[in-house]
Amino acid sequence: MFAVTILGNNSALPAYDRHPTAQIVTIGDQLLLIDCGEGTQMQLSRYKVRRGKLNHIFISHLHGDHYFGLIGLITSMGLLGREQPLYLYAPSGLDAIIELQLKVAATTLPFELVFHPLEKETVLVDTSKFSVSCFATQHRIPCWGFLVREKKSPRKIDTHKLKSFEIPTGFYPALKAGEDYTHPDGSIIYNHQVTVTNAAPRSYAYCADTIYDERLAEVTREVDLLYHESTYLKEMEDRAAERFHSTTVQAATIALKANARRLLLGHFSSKYEQLNDYLSEAITIFPNTQLAIEGVTFRILNAT
Repeated sequence: MFAVTILGNNSALPAYDRHPTAQIVTIGDQLLLIDCGEGTQMQLSRYKVRRGKLNHIFISHLHGDHYFGLIGLITSMGLLGREQPLYLYAPSGLDAIIELQLKVAATTLPFELVFHPLEKETVLVDTSKFSVSCFATQHRIPCWGFLVREKKSPRKIDTHKLKSFEIPTGFYPALKAGEDYTHPDGSIIYNHQVTVTNAAPRSYAYCADTIYDERLAEVTREVDLLYHESTYLKEMEDRAAERFHSTTVQAATIALKANARRLLLGHFSSKYEQLNDYLSEAITIFPNTQLAIEGVTFRILNAT
C-alpha cells in the first residue's frame, strides 16, 4: 500500500480539534513520519499507527508547529523498549536541541538516533522499494519539502504464462527488467511471452510552508498526490505573502502547473473554524482537490 494518513492539519495554533502538522506515509511495510507537531504521538495512538514500524522521520523546518512533538515521541519510543536505529532528517540545529533536552532530563535513549542534516537538494533514502528526496521551499527560515517515489520493475511476470517455459527462478529479476531468456539448447523465450507491463511507479510530494513559488511545479511535476500548504483563503493573499505562506488558489495553481493527479490542502489557519471555503476556492482552479482531514488515509492509486 502507498498512502498518506493525516495526523495534524492546522498551522501554528491548535484550534477546533485540529492539531499542528504531522503525516504518516505508508509505503509497503514501511512507515515514514513527515513533520511532528505538538500532540503527534497522541494522534499516532488515536489512529492506531504502529510506531514500531516507524524508522524514518522528516522535519521540514524548525518552526515549533512542525517539530514540538518530536522529543516526546522519541523518549516514548525509548520507554517502550525500542532498539533499532531511528533516522532523523531535519535542518541543522535540531540535533543540538534534542541533545540538550535529553541531557537536562538525564535521559539516555536505548536506540541509536541517526541525524542527517538537510543542507542541499538530494536523495535522503534510497531502497529497493522507494526513495525519498528533499527540495527547498521559500519560507522565513530554511524549509524543505519531500518527494517520495515508489520503485517498480518495468515488467511484471505473468505466472500463468511462465509455467510451461522452464525458466529458472534466478532469472526472474532479469525478466522484470525486460530481458529475454535463452535456454541451454539455444531457444529463446522472448520477454513479452512471459511478462506484462507493470503499473507505473507512484509518487507523493509534500510541499511544506512556502510562499507561492512556481519552481515547485517543476520539482513536483506529474506526481500522483501533491500536498501543498494553504494557510489562508484567497482574500488573505497579502497576509500570506507577508508571512511566507500560500493561499488556496496559489496551492491549486501549483498543482495545475505541475500536472499533478490530485491535490491535498493543509496547514489551515486557526482564523477559520470551517474549512468548506478552502475546498470551494481551490476546485475552481484544480478540480481534483481534497482537504487533509485528520484521521483520513488518502491512498495513492495507479493511473487508470
